[in-house]
Amino acid sequence: MEGQAGQALGAGALNAPVEAPAAAGAAVDAVVIGAGPVGLFQVFELGLLDIRAHVIDALEQPGGQCIELYPDKPIYDIPGLPRCTGRELVERLMQQARPFEPVFHLGQQVAALRRQADGRFLVQTSRGQRLMARAVVIAAGVGAFQPRTLKLEGLERFEGTQVLYRASDPTQWAGRHLLVVGGEDAALEAALAAAQDGPHRAASVTLVHRRDVFNAAPPTLTRVQALRAEGRIAFIAGQITGVVEAGGRLNAVQVGCSDGTDRTVALDRLLVCLGLSPKLGPIADWGLAMQRKQLVVDTEAFETSEPGIFAVGDINTYPGKKKLIVCGFHEATLAAFGVSARLFPDHQAPLQYTTSSPRLHRLLGVDMPAAG
Repeated sequence: MEGQAGQALGAGALNAPVEAPAAAGAAVDAVVIGAGPVGLFQVFELGLLDIRAHVIDALEQPGGQCIELYPDKPIYDIPGLPRCTGRELVERLMQQARPFEPVFHLGQQVAALRRQADGRFLVQTSRGQRLMARAVVIAAGVGAFQPRTLKLEGLERFEGTQVLYRASDPTQWAGRHLLVVGGEDAALEAALAAAQDGPHRAASVTLVHRRDVFNAAPPTLTRVQALRAEGRIAFIAGQITGVVEAGGRLNAVQVGCSDGTDRTVALDRLLVCLGLSPKLGPIADWGLAMQRKQLVVDTEAFETSEPGIFAVGDINTYPGKKKLIVCGFHEATLAAFGVSARLFPDHQAPLQYTTSSPRLHRLLGVDMPAAG
């Protein structure tokens, strides 16, 4: 497969990340697919070897599962951190990677991956971003996270206009009647944001969940209860069973209430926050050796069956594999040396220590320790 021009391998925060401008095949050292904890640490390890990375992730912010599924839940098995939340871990990893100025391409997936005649990889995203990478590291976890959709006949016609699956743009509900579906942090935080005073406050906010019990952080629950008591958030225990449209617009939804009654609730916008579901997506079509939807790698450099493409974290498999963040950090370290060997075949990367290496101090932008 190597050396064949244009051969397709694919089918077709503490510091806010910098969104990259569109580029037509911009030349880059490495592309890291996935901005979860392991992907972020991969950026750091590559940086220590003077390899700069662009990072692509389907989510709108870095952090992967840590941010989307358990941002405020404690983690106890990160070395040197007896306890931290998912959010805190991501913030620390972002800070650690900052000296190497990674460029983030968020809210997009890798749609195609093609090896070029010179051995580089053309990486193209779902938003048309094109990068020409000398190496690719797949740190996609269990796959790209996609919102769980509401399965109702006719609802799909309004997706992207009146039916929303992400709360990333509050202007979409400002001054409008908003109905939020869900019972976890994302749904409650969205309802809170829409009910607060300010330019993006909704005309009304209704929260629908199958029962009056929520799975969210205690501070969030307290704030929601307060706004419910003030009448700024209405709540209905039940499930949406149908849609009401007129004149080509979604006017209301039908709700089957937990008390056995039915209600028709008028709305302008429907925000569905039912969590995320991982999907392997185009990775399955890239021609890489796989076992049980995981990429087979060696344990020397964590390279896949395709030279120049590496895989770290939950996306890979090998004898003795353990799906732990700390194991992913180890894999990212060895993968960085593997990438370096690919990029600089005539120069073996020296093993240097951040405690004593002047070169690493310069890369990290830290003061040199005083002699003696």
